[in-house]
Amino acid sequence: MSADYDVAIVGAGFVGALMAKRLAEHGCRVLVLEAGNATGATAEDYESNVRYFHENPFKTPNSPYLPNQYAPAPSVLELAKIEEGEPNTSGYMVQNGPLPFSSNYQRERSGTSLHWLGMSFRMVPADFEMQSRYGVGVDWAIPYQEMNADYEAAEFELGVAAEVEDQTFHGIGFRDGYVFPMHRIPPSYQDKWFGKHLDGTTVTLDGDELEIAFKPLAHSRNSIPNADYDGGRGYTPIGAPGAPGVGERCEGNASCTPICPVQAKWNAGKTWATAPQELIDIRTQSIVTRVQLSADRTKVTGLEVTAYDPASIPPVGTPEVVTAEVYVIAAHAIETAKLLLASDAANSSDQVGRNLMDHPYLLTWGLAPENLGSYRGPGLTSGIPSLRDGDFRSRRAAWRTDLTNWGWTFAAFSPGSDVERMVRLEGKYGSELRASLANELPRQTRFGFLVEQLPDPRNRVTIDRRYVDALGAPRPVIDYDVDAYTRNGMVAAREFTRQVYDRLEIEEFTAYHPGDPGYMTHRHESLSFHGAGHIVGTHRLGADPTTSVTDTDLRSWDHENLFLVGCGSMPTIGTSNPSLTMAALVYRASRAILNDLGKR
Repeated sequence: MSADYDVAIVGAGFVGALMAKRLAEHGCRVLVLEAGNATGATAEDYESNVRYFHENPFKTPNSPYLPNQYAPAPSVLELAKIEEGEPNTSGYMVQNGPLPFSSNYQRERSGTSLHWLGMSFRMVPADFEMQSRYGVGVDWAIPYQEMNADYEAAEFELGVAAEVEDQTFHGIGFRDGYVFPMHRIPPSYQDKWFGKHLDGTTVTLDGDELEIAFKPLAHSRNSIPNADYDGGRGYTPIGAPGAPGVGERCEGNASCTPICPVQAKWNAGKTWATAPQELIDIRTQSIVTRVQLSADRTKVTGLEVTAYDPASIPPVGTPEVVTAEVYVIAAHAIETAKLLLASDAANSSDQVGRNLMDHPYLLTWGLAPENLGSYRGPGLTSGIPSLRDGDFRSRRAAWRTDLTNWGWTFAAFSPGSDVERMVRLEGKYGSELRASLANELPRQTRFGFLVEQLPDPRNRVTIDRRYVDALGAPRPVIDYDVDAYTRNGMVAAREFTRQVYDRLEIEEFTAYHPGDPGYMTHRHESLSFHGAGHIVGTHRLGADPTTSVTDTDLRSWDHENLFLVGCGSMPTIGTSNPSLTMAALVYRASRAILNDLGKR
């Protein structure tokens, strides 16, 4: 019996879009099954999300998007401290702790690409060799050098704006003549001020003298095209699908997360719009509840799918089975693990769901001695990559340092909290209030430290049939902690801030409170972290089927026609936002799929 499609993909997000486009470009008939709604599928739909964001009093990463009882997603509004021995069941994720897993994601067409910040960094070579270089973590089974061509393909598809000279550090290399699709986003005035005072200076952390270097960041955000790309072929910025002339340049709206109002930032909708439409069938509001296996368990034979429509009676349809030659699960690190566990699939290694990682995000903030022009432009334009690697990683975590352009927004809910303080506590009104805000807000500065986390099998996703959603599908159960290696890195980040702020005469206002969900102490230091949304691990690739879930082509060791693609494939997280590496792995897996189908 012939299959319904060449390839069936679970998930219409970041990975699903890239994979579907690449396969369809080579003639594959592709079915994409998405649990969420068709949010932002047209320019009008997207604009409605922007309006909903403006009207929503809670400015969270998911605030532009309507909640969906049939495809729920975690929210930062659900976070709470976890009492010992008592799981927090109030949100979509059941949190066993001991610390809360603070990151969230979006279950919609185009997925979390709708609210990501757009930062697109390559990993450094050492991130692939943590065990052999530093005696911690694990090594990747893929040599770093094999990633270069796939990184280039990902950078072109995502329209990365950067300069090679800014991105060459810690062993990252580019082929001769390579240029990014677009020129870098210009550094802000604050970037230049910090760079002028700190570039080439050093800090001393745990006895190591480390040099500081400020560099512009790589963005998937429209800037000025590089006419020299690929021998002069050029790159045309892709703006808002269905709205010609909109979003072809970043306008500095300062709401990159949770939504770019003009779509100057890449999202998966741009890839959907440029993919071969006639070969791709996208079904939204379609929940895959089970992966069916052959009697000998060597192959996937179908996907059980339940469609729903809240406007219908009844709202939930009858389950059906769809078939394909090849199956790709690209539902997100947590949702992919949840589906595999519910299906008793791909888990002969007992590694599905394990090694869950994020970047615990530590914030420090202060008031500069002069106007830095805060609250203008994209959230991030420069950072400090020079501390992403070093021999210290045998003892403590590295981190990537963000320098935000948006003052104390994330750290202290500014500027609203500043207005409230000045009015209620300081009794300021009228011209005095305006003068005080004009003096203080442009001087607000903040560091954000994305601290690396090592793979730990105890940090994991499981399921428990006591906890189900509105369709009866299991909710993810999370066990999560931050070990001493990562906490040591956070302590070093606090010391970095003190040394830099003292040198630049910045008055520090950092304050962590025991009531914060991510509060903890380490080495007599109070710390508090947020989730970075960089959710990695749970179905890692490898060379050994007893310690990994897929091979290096992201094919399940257990089922020959099943591929597991996404950040869950990554054995380590390093210090870079994982999106670009995840995209590069899509191209690696797509070659194996096309070879299987004879369409290479």
